[in-house]
Amino acid sequence: MKIMWAAFGLIFLAELGDKTQLAAIAMASQTGKPWLVFIGAVAAFAVITFAGVFLGVGLAKVVPAGIIQKVAGALFVVFGVLIFFGKF
Repeated sequence: MKIMWAAFGLIFLAELGDKTQLAAIAMASQTGKPWLVFIGAVAAFAVITFAGVFLGVGLAKVVPAGIIQKVAGALFVVFGVLIFFGKF
């Protein structure tokens, strides 16, 4: 249970105010159907999280965790720079 609550807290804080939340706000205000937007967003997040968790487990069997963290960090920076300059 401790790991589950740690994951919940980390993801909850990381997702506050991100582009996904802003997209959901925009979609709900445009459509006037907040429950359908909520259900769609939760389903999408569940599927992508499922894929990330289980692909991560498989990847960790062949690539050391330190390398995965460094590559993920580098990709995060690259995407941030591309978004900053309007290239992504």
